[in-house]
Amino acid sequence: MTDQTQASQPAHDDIDQWLPYITERLGRAPRGLRAVAAWNVERKPAVIRVASLVAGKPFPTLFWLIDPDIALALDRLEAGGAIARLQSLVDNRAELRAAMKRDHARHKQLRDDYLTDEERAELTANGMIAALEQRGIGGIAEPSRIRCLHTWYAAHMVCPNTIGELTDRLLAGDPELL
Repeated sequence: MTDQTQASQPAHDDIDQWLPYITERLGRAPRGLRAVAAWNVERKPAVIRVASLVAGKPFPTLFWLIDPDIALALDRLEAGGAIARLQSLVDNRAELRAAMKRDHARHKQLRDDYLTDEERAELTANGMIAALEQRGIGGIAEPSRIRCLHTWYAAHMVCPNTIGELTDRLLAGDPELL
């Protein structure tokens, strides 16, 4: 992770005190907010965790990046073609595809671990549990597709993953990836 991030949680982890900050970062009130999942070096929320069932519907994106500096850096990478470059690497390297598949499996398990019994029962009773079981990081259904650096990086700040590690290298200016 970059020097702008710090996954360890500060002592002041009361979510209510951070609600105005999180709302400002999102530009709206957060739906299904459960926790601050990662903090930046300024000890402010960088990633939030949301419920996997919001307003009676499955919500497969577990982690949301809200740190404005990291989001801007990722915006710039994406605008510069980073997703296409990384996707090309993935498409040509079986070991990266296998690692991404493992990343998605870990993420699905983590999301499943966060489900409450009530959420699991509602999702199952309404035939919606497959929406979570079939989607990994950022709600991605195709395990070898990147789609968005922000969702991968939000998940990476909580539990390191392949695309997050490659993104760290891009952020550090690794000439092999530029």
